[in-house]
Amino acid sequence: MEHLLSQKIDDNFYYIGVNDRITHKFEGMWPIPNGVAYNSYLVKGKANILIDSVKLNRITVFLERLYDALEGEDLDYIIIDHIEPDHSSGLTTIMDNYPNTKIVCNKRTLPFLKNYYNIEDNIIVVKDKETITLGDKRYTFYTTPMVHWPESMVCYDEDDKILFSQDIFGGFGTLDGAIFDDQIDFDSQYLDETRRYYINIVGKYSKQALAALNKLSHLDIKMICPDHGPIWRKDPSKILNLYTSLAKQETVDGVLIVYGSMYGNTEQMAELVAQGVVEGGIGVVKVSDITKVDMSYILSDTWKYKGVILGSCSYDNNIFPPMGYLLSDLSHQKMKNNIWGAFGSFSWSGGAVKRLKGFLEEEKLNYIETIPEIQGAANPKEAEELKELGREVARRILKASEEK
Repeated sequence: MEHLLSQKIDDNFYYIGVNDRITHKFEGMWPIPNGVAYNSYLVKGKANILIDSVKLNRITVFLERLYDALEGEDLDYIIIDHIEPDHSSGLTTIMDNYPNTKIVCNKRTLPFLKNYYNIEDNIIVVKDKETITLGDKRYTFYTTPMVHWPESMVCYDEDDKILFSQDIFGGFGTLDGAIFDDQIDFDSQYLDETRRYYINIVGKYSKQALAALNKLSHLDIKMICPDHGPIWRKDPSKILNLYTSLAKQETVDGVLIVYGSMYGNTEQMAELVAQGVVEGGIGVVKVSDITKVDMSYILSDTWKYKGVILGSCSYDNNIFPPMGYLLSDLSHQKMKNNIWGAFGSFSWSGGAVKRLKGFLEEEKLNYIETIPEIQGAANPKEAEELKELGREVARRILKASEEK
């Protein structure tokens, strides 16, 4: 039978995921202008096994694809690697259509099943590193707690060497016809959105992500099937290496300057700092306006560039509120590999520099101790101080690069 809706990956193995071009912000916070894919997989044989499901807003399309792949057969098992609702909110609808289905999950998933969906029966609970046989397939389960939920785990097909990795190795962006890494130009189509996905969703759990990567390092992986983004069948090592690099927060020798300005003076100061960075020998400089660039992209860039310089005007004896929001998010990221700088401005009372310095100290970051604080517009002497801040950040980046 020709399958018109599901996509065949291999013999008796189907992709039945769906694209979401409707949702504007992932988790209600992160912009997804290119949408996102909710990947789901069906393995057929002596038992028909569904691996992860989809968000409720796409359940109708999903059920059509599942029905198409099953060809009238029943569904025997649903493996839940990750219970977050973008992969499970369609679960009760699936169970209504296939009531004989048994759920396979780990014990930390049980309270989520009860609290979200009132499901307590027909559940097979697996342990960390346990191998079970479902039909004619052998699966080993590895728990990966806090990557990025407490119940997260991955599922490894012992016979076909396929890793079903839930959110690990995922990325933003719909799958537009092509679902495999060898069908796309990953670097131009998905790299930036994979990086942004990692930093926004997983970044704060990088310690746990590294532990999970180490835990899986002994596996012979021929294919990686994540819950978002392309399937890796040609070169799984590419996404493995990218995620390892991101988890280690390996940076490039460049500088991100983020500023908050109400009337343009702080913006001009950011321009002077940028000139100093270039004079110091670093040509890769990105300047972002905190009021125009979404926090999601700024967080991604702070993870990418070795140097990060924050500049803010003062507002009601405090920092400019959008910059304050950024500091709050940055404090959750636990970044330790950057070189930081800061500058601030005020009209009649300060506040910005005090808050910036407090953030740098509280987070125990590697920062330039000289923090220019300027009233009004920068005069020639102050302009030189701002340039020197940029030069010093550049010098430290180059020195760190030489010491590698």
